[in-house]
Amino acid sequence: MRDFSSPPALGAPQDGWAQTRDRVETYFDRTATQVWERLTSDAPVSKIRQTVRIGRDAMRAQMLARLPQDMRGLRVLDAGCGAGQMTAELAARGAEVMAVDISPAIIDLARRRLPESLVPHVSFHAGDMLDPALGMFDHVMAMDSLIYYTEADLARALDALAARTESTVIFTVAPRTPLLMTMWRMGKLFPRADRSPSMVPQSSARLLRALRYAGSTCSLKPLERVTSGFYISQGMEVLG
Repeated sequence: MRDFSSPPALGAPQDGWAQTRDRVETYFDRTATQVWERLTSDAPVSKIRQTVRIGRDAMRAQMLARLPQDMRGLRVLDAGCGAGQMTAELAARGAEVMAVDISPAIIDLARRRLPESLVPHVSFHAGDMLDPALGMFDHVMAMDSLIYYTEADLARALDALAARTESTVIFTVAPRTPLLMTMWRMGKLFPRADRSPSMVPQSSARLLRALRYAGSTCSLKPLERVTSGFYISQGMEVLG
């Protein structure tokens, strides 16, 4: 889950997965819930946030295009489900969806928005997407929910998710681009309280090396990059 209410903050936090996860939970539960609710609705927003909506819609469509139209009998993890747009699309295809987000407030929002006809196909869980108790899946979708983690933590997370997935793991990262770095510098002008948790820019080559260092045999397939205003995101698919 990613907040675009202000220019993104980039960094390379030295703490581990759990510390970063807890910081993201605190931000979305205590600071950004109302902003996120508005951004992911049909309510009027600024021109900048409208471009973010357009970018997120494009990325979600690209990720969903990698999956079958008929998903009856398939179990899917929506890892970092946010307000539940991806969850609803998956359930509409007939998938049994485990919708997980670290923020209980955001999970409540996704639950309220889910059409009643899709409720039987979705289980909601507030917690860590890497929890092994969640079980095995046919597919994993992680849109803008892994962008805060260091290269090493991200590689270990992808390897853990791939080990519990029969088919595809599709996720997004914040790519290191000149435009994104310019936005990061602009973000430094904002008060710290107005910034989202620090993103960690990634490249497929470096991330693949990190996977190998972690002992993973998985490979990565970059998808089409989406750039729309303040939304810059690179989709990737884990193969192996």
